[in-house]
Amino acid sequence: MSGDEEGDDVSDAESEEEDEANLLPIERKAKKLRQKEVVDKQLAQEELDMNIKQTEVYKLPSGQDISRDSNLAPDLELLKQRIRDIMQVLGDFSSRRDSGTSRQSYVSQLRTDLCTYYGYNEFLMEKLMEIFPQDIIEFLEANEIDRPVTIRTNTLKTRRRDLAQALINRGMNLDPIGKWSKVGLVVYDTQVPIGATPEYLGGHYMIQGGSSFLPVMALAPQQHEKNLDMAAAPGGKTSYMAALMQNTGTIVANDKNKARLKAVIGNLHRMGITNSVITNSDGKDIIKYANNFDRVLLDAPCSGTGVISKDQSVKANKDEVDIAKCSQLQRQLLLTAIDCCDAKSSSGGYIVYSTCSILVEENEQVIDYVLKKRAVKLVSTGLDFGKEGFSQYKYHRFHPSLKHTRRFYPHTHNLDGFFVAKLKKLANMEGAADERVTDEPMAAEPMETVDSEPVTETTKATTKAARKSKPSKSSPKKKQWNRLKKIEKMGRQKKLQSQETSGSTGNTSRKRKHLK
Repeated sequence: MSGDEEGDDVSDAESEEEDEANLLPIERKAKKLRQKEVVDKQLAQEELDMNIKQTEVYKLPSGQDISRDSNLAPDLELLKQRIRDIMQVLGDFSSRRDSGTSRQSYVSQLRTDLCTYYGYNEFLMEKLMEIFPQDIIEFLEANEIDRPVTIRTNTLKTRRRDLAQALINRGMNLDPIGKWSKVGLVVYDTQVPIGATPEYLGGHYMIQGGSSFLPVMALAPQQHEKNLDMAAAPGGKTSYMAALMQNTGTIVANDKNKARLKAVIGNLHRMGITNSVITNSDGKDIIKYANNFDRVLLDAPCSGTGVISKDQSVKANKDEVDIAKCSQLQRQLLLTAIDCCDAKSSSGGYIVYSTCSILVEENEQVIDYVLKKRAVKLVSTGLDFGKEGFSQYKYHRFHPSLKHTRRFYPHTHNLDGFFVAKLKKLANMEGAADERVTDEPMAAEPMETVDSEPVTETTKATTKAARKSKPSKSSPKKKQWNRLKKIEKMGRQKKLQSQETSGSTGNTSRKRKHLK
């Protein structure tokens, strides 16, 4: 641009300013209105063009295009736009579908694109799309963002208000986590390390995810109770239980991993917990030396599909076999937890089951299974937020009381994905330990034979008569007495075998225990 042209532009601008200054106030307002009308027309035209585009029929790429693109590096912008287009088609399928393309084809292409864009495997993406048919994008995007750092106040040593003020003075920016918790704080940013402040080292707070508060709140342990934390590491839930119990009663904190128990010991010492006993045992075997608890908390090992933001490897590593193994282990642990609880407890008899997974196979299916195996019922968790658990899912129809369970999602509640269920034990079942170990129909034991004699009604009558006059050890009829005892045992075992063949597994295990 030449100097003359620059001078002309400056002079034009100056002249416009002079004209603007010479206009009357009403004229300036009219000019602004005309400018606003022009802008509004442009926006209306853009919106009209967008609506026309949204109502257009969207066609999926051909097989040749897909095969060609598969040999190249994925174009993320193209994938993102195609995901949006397919989601719009599925939202208004009747008007935007291609007449020659089925819904299944659109869903299949969407699943493939989501796997490529976000890095999931086909199996896990299919499961997630079944749980979140409408808001799958929001869930996947939430997993790409870290959850807020939260801390829990140790009420045994301080109050939340005093702790917040002390940490603000040290350069932390924090707020209460929400109305649902009286001890939680969320830390937005800090000028000092959260895990190295004098307050942390003095045990005034615990760095703990907000979703980990929920199982303990649902359990609601009371003072002077004997409670069990079956999977205690790293000690956050155990210390919260102790704070609610005000360091009274007894807590058995168990974990299978001996190395992780070091963190439990350190945290309990730092937090000033004095009512806990730490054990190192497989959760399935803990009933052998510890039972009759008032309340039991089981935060079960799981696939971790609710905490993908913390462990991105879950996206590609979890498959159907891993989920099946987790589900089987969770069933065994929950049956053990129920058996460890005392239904006759005056203040308790409650079991809380929780996982950091959102899959139905690890949550509702596990609860529905134990409802059929034990004398328990679901009760309200006492949590006033969260989504209800599924009472029906695909072709599954669960017990209607599963509406009492609660689900928490990262894109809805800004917490890690979590599941919480609370069970009330109604009766202590005899023989439940034998059933818990195998969880399979017990095979019939081989029958004993005594001189190949069949068991007849005459034999039974003779046996009953002999039992009324049991001989002493010095009696000459001792051999005959032993023989009659064997015949009686053989008859019972034959009856036991017939019952097992008809499928009455639970009754069989109880009769065996009685026989022993």
